Amino acid sequence: MIILLTGGSGCGKSVYAERILSSLPEEKRVYVATMQVYDEESVRRVRRHRAQRAGMGFETIECPKDLNGAEIADGSIVLLEDLVNLTANELFDGGDSQRIIPALENLAARCRHLVMVTNDVFSDGVCYNREIQEYMRVLAQVNRAAAEMADTVCEIVYAIPVVLKGEKPC
Repeated sequence: MIILLTGGSGCGKSVYAERILSSLPEEKRVYVATMQVYDEESVRRVRRHRAQRAGMGFETIECPKDLNGAEIADGSIVLLEDLVNLTANELFDGGDSQRIIPALENLAARCRHLVMVTNDVFSDGVCYNREIQEYMRVLAQVNRAAAEMADTVCEIVYAIPVVLKGEKPC
């Protein structure tokens, strides 16, 4: 089963993703964390996310870039948090954005279950500089590819999952 969760910032995507994985048999649960920790705000976010999933049996793998390089055992149940950070890191932090989609396909083929989280950054109506527009173009490609490979796609709206493709996972 492959699930893609999207929605605005702070809408409950992470909590819902963790709930989905918690409803699955407790086997090899892996949380792939893609956020680069640069400042005190990101440290607080990491702390909050770790506290949210405490006691859920996740092994955390920090992987801000090069998803293919993450050591994830075949047959694992994986939560990939998130495509937005992974894309930004590959594009702006010395990575290679061309490797994201093949890495997602490889991970999806190896996982027993995969839940990917992304963020809707496309609806604010603000005009951005070329660099940010390029980031949004690449992220849109990544999101489209993730949605195509997913069995289920849900938009989380005010903590309510709205199914866009497939069936509600839990």
